[in-house]
Amino acid sequence: MIAIGKLAKATGVKVPTIRYYEQIGLLPPPERTAGNQRLYTPKAQERLAFIRHARDLGFPLEAIRELLSLSDHPGQPCTAADQIARRQLAAVEARIARLGALRDELQRMLAHCACGIIADCRVIEVLGNHALCAHDHGAGGQGHPA
Repeated sequence: MIAIGKLAKATGVKVPTIRYYEQIGLLPPPERTAGNQRLYTPKAQERLAFIRHARDLGFPLEAIRELLSLSDHPGQPCTAADQIARRQLAAVEARIARLGALRDELQRMLAHCACGIIADCRVIEVLGNHALCAHDHGAGGQGHPA
């Protein structure tokens, strides 16, 4: 049994994040000492490492919840886990495509910059007029990390 600080250090997950995962049910409530200190089992540490790795791969929390549920039943076929991973791969590929389009647009914008004064700046001009862009990268393309 280890305390939350040691668990955090062992898994690379911050203490507030561990508490959050407990709060939303990804981690089971830990045992407590008489002084109300959280104590974690090796199984909880493995589960947290699983969550951390899944987050590193970009899986959303709901997908992680599904994967954890599947991992709790090791005798089941892995079709559902494969489907979840395929969805994540598709999301990553879509994000890569959006980022590629953004990179191309920024390169195009900078290639047309005359490096003169702000009144003639292509960067300012394009940012002020979306119609000058070669690709649509509006609100749907502002991918923020998950």
